[in-house]
Amino acid sequence: MKKICFTIYDMGGGHRSTANALKEVIEQRNLPWQVEVVEVFREVFGTNLPQFIYNNFVLKKKWAKAINDTFSVPLFKLQIRLLHAAWRNRLQKFWQKQQPDLVVSLMPLVNKVLYESVEAQISNTPFVTFMTDFADCPPHFWIEPQNQLLICPSQRALKQAKSFGYSDERLFQTLGVVIHPRFNETVNENRKVERQRLGLNPNLPTGLVLFGTQGSREMIEICDRLQQLPQELQLIFVCGRNEKLAQELRSRQSRFPMFVEGFTKQLPFYMHLCDFFIGKPGSVGISEAIAMKLPVITECNNSLTLFQERASATWLIDNEFGIVVENFRDINKAVAELIKPENFARYKANVEAYNNRAVYEVVDILETILENSELETAQKLIQV
Repeated sequence: MKKICFTIYDMGGGHRSTANALKEVIEQRNLPWQVEVVEVFREVFGTNLPQFIYNNFVLKKKWAKAINDTFSVPLFKLQIRLLHAAWRNRLQKFWQKQQPDLVVSLMPLVNKVLYESVEAQISNTPFVTFMTDFADCPPHFWIEPQNQLLICPSQRALKQAKSFGYSDERLFQTLGVVIHPRFNETVNENRKVERQRLGLNPNLPTGLVLFGTQGSREMIEICDRLQQLPQELQLIFVCGRNEKLAQELRSRQSRFPMFVEGFTKQLPFYMHLCDFFIGKPGSVGISEAIAMKLPVITECNNSLTLFQERASATWLIDNEFGIVVENFRDINKAVAELIKPENFARYKANVEAYNNRAVYEVVDILETILENSELETAQKLIQV
């Protein structure tokens, strides 16, 4: 039985959802692996402060997003540098106890200290980073110039890795970021019947508004601005763990039908009921929507869009999977443009042609890495 450690932090939901998706496929295949998902900051470094600040301020507050690039991230990088030696020692003790056969990082910013701790304590154990964003945001974000393995979710990320000196032997590529396999499964519920059950019109164009597991007050702004749209439509809002936001949306007066949900594990079901998606340009969120064949409307600018999410907007435009606005103040124009029959048919055809199999590709890659590691170990024993 091989032990695999996925290292994550709970800043947003993408890192844990990636780990859970990979774990699901590993279990489906009955691979002889013991999978451990390690929330490094809480379980090893002994702190919840970075997660608390990111989830409760950066993801939810516009003012916090405005200072993220210039203040929050540089301060966090400084903290990582100052605590590097202490954190490396904690990690070495952790690896000594765990003795994994493979360490896979699904988190940015700390891959240097992760790699050094693995190399120092369990040097024969492969260390792999899988990027959950479509591109790196150097310096010291995803890609570090070190002798590790790297899985890239895009051609752009692959080129960045090569610019850091990574050889082809240390690089792997998938056609997208990892999403849970349930987003590739067919939902059989009748859309019209289920829309009616939720109090919606069975025949109106329906949009899903989602801003990750923490929600965002931008959903209120989108709701209010779309009241002025002359076209008829309806919306499903999924607010995640932000119950205050859900209550405020439920109490809002609206000229069009809307349904508000809080945290749910039935996201593919709600996506199945919809025709298009509105949300932040998080790599996992928009990839889930596209897997469910929903054209996307998202926002991207240099002041309020998180720097690591800007590559997702570029990827969306390059593949013509939807519309990117500079600010959600333009949401009316974007929705009106998207639902024009000729435009919607083009975007719909593009998302239907895309097949995200990254979760299966990554598991295949990890199998290959483990096999190569076993072969190298056997060869060393023979030489001895």
